[in-house]
Parts: sequence; structure tokens; C-alpha cells
Amino acid sequence: MEKETTKIETDSLQRKKSYSLLIAAVILMIASVLFTVTSYKSSYKQSLETKVQITEVKNQIKEYEKQDQTVPTELREQQAKLTNDKLKQEKPYSYALTALFLSIVFAIKGLYNAIKGTVVKKTDIKKLAAAGLMAALCYIGFAVFKIDIPVGTEKTAFHFGNVFCVLAALLIGGYWGGLAGAVGMTIGDLTTSYVTSAPKTFFLKLMIGLIVGFFAHKIFKVSKEHSAKYVTGATIASCVLGMAFNVVADPVVGYFYKQYLLGVPQDLAAALAKINAITTFVNAVVCVIVASIFYLALRPALKKSGLFMEN
Repeated sequence: MEKETTKIETDSLQRKKSYSLLIAAVILMIASVLFTVTSYKSSYKQSLETKVQITEVKNQIKEYEKQDQTVPTELREQQAKLTNDKLKQEKPYSYALTALFLSIVFAIKGLYNAIKGTVVKKTDIKKLAAAGLMAALCYIGFAVFKIDIPVGTEKTAFHFGNVFCVLAALLIGGYWGGLAGAVGMTIGDLTTSYVTSAPKTFFLKLMIGLIVGFFAHKIFKVSKEHSAKYVTGATIASCVLGMAFNVVADPVVGYFYKQYLLGVPQDLAAALAKINAITTFVNAVVCVIVASIFYLALRPALKKSGLFMEN
């Protein structure tokens, strides 16, 4: 009893209100808002014009193909050049939006630290290291193991990134797991042709991690001692709940995001949402199966080696 009392007293002494993160978040938010407005008015508006030119070139190429004629090399080169130009023009606005989304997350955490205070624990250092590893796996799962599906001048994809995002939430908790998925897959977007999807990806993957982690560790408490049957059922249920959110949110958020923040025409945004709903569902099914298998296989091995983290 004395040891428990001492521990509580120590934690209360260590818990201090901190305003540094909140101040940094506000500064980042102001800077990112200015950057967002400026980049939209300049480079991103240019990218919309370039997108129209790409569509025109594609239509010309289709005409040649319909008539079974050889497409001129100059036309192919023009398409490649315009596509590269479009990507370069989209990057500043995408970076600005990502910074804005990130500043909002930091502001929420900073506000919590300012009101409730914060406690630095040794386990946080371990989780930070594990989150870095999982973020790298999320990046690889998306950037390497994916199949692109073009839709007009946009695209969607089947990929394995969500598998590691969900696995991270199961292994290290919703907060760190969500951040790992958000950071890893956002970097995957920013370094590929999916650059304009980066802000949406950051939000959705963070939410997936938080939802899976909440049900797995707060409701089902899978990191505690339970029967193998219970752990299996709780793991699958947590994965299903997290991915069910994504199946609904990804196409819905994507539709409004593309239409109102990216300026994609309504009909194309709707078409993308429909196709995205299919790819998201397939990704979700694969994610639930693979992430559950990985976690149930890793859990006893990590416990045996002393690397298992209770959440």
C-alpha cells in the first residue's frame, strides 16, 4: 500500500502543466494558414489549369488509339511533362494543408497538456521508438506494396499500409499507433503522386489508430492476461471496428475534401468516392485478416522476449 501511495504521489509531482506545445502549435497553425492561402492562390490554381491541359492531351491520345494510329512521341512527352508539372504545382498546397492538419493535432494535445498537465514516462520512450519503426512499415506498406487505379487525372489504390497502422495500434496503443500510421502513410503520399491526399490521409490514419487502440486496450484490454479465444475475438473485433470507420469515412471525407479543398469537379469527386469505397472495402478486409494474424503471432513472442508493452 505504501509503495502504491508513493507511486501516486510521485506521478502527481511529475505531472506538470506545460504550455510549450500549445504555443508551438498556435505558431505553426498561423504559419500554415498563411502558407495554405498563398500556395492555393499561386501554384495550386496553376495545377488546376495544367490538369485541364492533361485531359485535352489524353483525349487526343485516345482519338489516335481509336483509329488504330500510332500516337506521336511528342504527344506522349507532352503528357509526361504536364503530369510532372502538375505534381510540382500541387506540392506546396499539399504541404501547407498537411502542416495545418498537424498543427490542429498538436494544438489539441497542447491544450490537454496545459489543462491536465503531462507526465514523462520511460515507457513513452519505448513507444516512441516502436512508433518510428511502425511508421516506416506503414510507409513501405503503402509506397511499395500497392496497385494504382487511375480515375481521370486522379487515382486510388489497393495497398497494405493500413495493415501496419492497425497493427501499431494493437501493439503500442491508439495514440502512438495512430501517429505511426498517420506519419508513415502521409510521408508515403507526399513522396509519391498521391501528394494531394496527404492531409486527408493524416486525419484518417490517426483516427483508425485511435479507434482500434480505444477498443483494443480501453474496452477489451487485450494487453492484459486473457484466454487465447478471448484475445482472438477482441483483436478481430477491434480491427473490424477501426476499419468499419475507414470504409465509411474514407470515401465520404474524400468526396468533400476533393471537391471543396482541391477543387475537383463534383462528378469526378463522386466517381472517385464510389471507386474509393470499393478499394477501401477490399483494403479493410485484407487489413483485418492480416493485422489480426500478425498481432496474434507476435503477442506471445513479444511477451516471451520481454518486449511486450501493456497499454
